[in-house]
Amino acid sequence: MRNWIAAALVAAAATAAQAAVKEEPVTYKDGAGTTLKGFVVYDDAVKGKRPGIVVVHEWWGITKHTHSEARRFAQHGYTAFIADMYGDAKTADNPKDATNLMKGLMSDPVVTKARFDAARDELAKQSTVDANRIAASGYCMGGAVVLNMARAGEPLAAVAAFHPGLGGYRAGGDGVKAKVLVLNGADDPFNKPEQIDAFKKDMDAAKADYKFINYPGAVHAFTNPEATEAGKKFNLPLAYNAKVDKESKAEADKLFAAALKK
Repeated sequence: MRNWIAAALVAAAATAAQAAVKEEPVTYKDGAGTTLKGFVVYDDAVKGKRPGIVVVHEWWGITKHTHSEARRFAQHGYTAFIADMYGDAKTADNPKDATNLMKGLMSDPVVTKARFDAARDELAKQSTVDANRIAASGYCMGGAVVLNMARAGEPLAAVAAFHPGLGGYRAGGDGVKAKVLVLNGADDPFNKPEQIDAFKKDMDAAKADYKFINYPGAVHAFTNPEATEAGKKFNLPLAYNAKVDKESKAEADKLFAAALKK
């Protein structure tokens, strides 16, 4: 009898796990007709419409880390949409190719905005999403993307930029409607002090509702568990930091909970 009960409990737990977070591929297009391949991620145990979060990848493209972040948001009760910013789900496994992909995107603000808008529109269409409550979360290059979208006045409730590349931030624009959170590694050599100062001055000039947090001891890509290995392999200042990963995500969770509540 005990064995039967134990087996039943294991089966029930397995069924519950399978019925929880779903991840579905979505093929869509931007305004120029570029084929984009993203993913919608949600918990099908949650009923009704819920807020949505656009997840914007690092310079590598959509990776295991990107999927992990989207699933975490889904577990918190959001529908996440992994944006394909490069088109055709292109990815890179080395800095040279990643740099070329990133430059091809970030050098054209019109293309960047069109691809972000396409992802946001796809997210808003989802049956699980309240289209009036959408935010964005970006990582490294993706952090710069979501900050630029906030600066351009995109209809977003909030944006969280994890270890963003502030060298890719563009000052000025149509205003800032979103609440802005920047989570930066204080020891990240990619973000120069003058870039941080320029960003803050621009946010102040725009009268933005923003918060900038510097985490001592953290370098670039501190949320990505694969960053340390990549940093060693390519001799780059990349490293995972479990403590800062946890603390920064707690800050983002507070931001989204407040900005996306009904």
